[in-house]
Amino acid sequence: MIAKKDRLNAIIWVLIAGVFITLLKFYAYYLTHSNAILTDALENIINIIAGSFAFYSIYLSSLPKDINHPYGHGKVEFFAVGFEGSLILIAGITIIYKSIVAIMHPNSISHLADGIWITTTAGLANYLLGTFLIKRGKKLNSIVLTADGKHLMSDAYTSLGLIVGLIIIKITGYILLDSILSILLGGLILHNGYQLLRHSVAGLMDEIDPKVVDQIVKILGEARKDTWVDVHNLRAQKYGADLHIDCHLTLPHYWHLNQMHDEVHSIELLMKEQAATQVELFIHVDPCLPQCCFYCAVPNCKERQTEQNSTIPWTKKNIMKNTKHFVD
Repeated sequence: MIAKKDRLNAIIWVLIAGVFITLLKFYAYYLTHSNAILTDALENIINIIAGSFAFYSIYLSSLPKDINHPYGHGKVEFFAVGFEGSLILIAGITIIYKSIVAIMHPNSISHLADGIWITTTAGLANYLLGTFLIKRGKKLNSIVLTADGKHLMSDAYTSLGLIVGLIIIKITGYILLDSILSILLGGLILHNGYQLLRHSVAGLMDEIDPKVVDQIVKILGEARKDTWVDVHNLRAQKYGADLHIDCHLTLPHYWHLNQMHDEVHSIELLMKEQAATQVELFIHVDPCLPQCCFYCAVPNCKERQTEQNSTIPWTKKNIMKNTKHFVD
């Protein structure tokens, strides 16, 4: 509940700041009539629209599981990221089109010095907001906050390029450079939109996140017990801030049910303590087979048919395969 409140508060502050930054940029356009500055201002409108949708998605993703959503509502955050990416793509295409028209029908630019100072202020504000959101997103495990923060950071870098271009225009008086710069910025915006859309599709399609799997493998490997013969068929899915893990755990076949239950429970506690996020874990227990003996480290095993002569390290490759580790 606290994490939900923190996410919503972060988005609210960014929306409020975004409105003021957008007004600043449009004021700069009003003074200068620069297409490049208008490009920068239009992208900030996208920030506000996307931030509003992010606010709703964070609220929805924090709702508890119900009969229709047994895994919770966290996937909506991927929709929010995709929505933001789609808006950015549309904005990029529109900006490039308008800039091409402006090349054929150029207009005069004025008060460039004022426009440069206003754009610098707005760009710095976006940089600070982006840094804040990325830090909060990582701390609160929110892909929406992180994606929004990265977008704001890229907007700040865009503003930096814009400022350099405006300074060159002021020095050289080459007005056509304004539209050329706007096209370049539009291309960068298209790239950013594609990256967000790609991330959204990957999440909705449950594409593997290598960093998440590496973290799980590291946690299990460091806590590995002799009685954990092997772990395989590991799968991990992100649902907003929640992490769902399922895997197969090979245990001694002669253990009784209570022992197996306690061992599974210990792994659940381990993951919840060290994964730094909400974790739901499903473990299927497999009995060991005679073929496991050569890498099984269970001490004083009366059922052992072959002495242990090897230790198989747990890696992403063998933990994710749907076979015990003696199978190539």
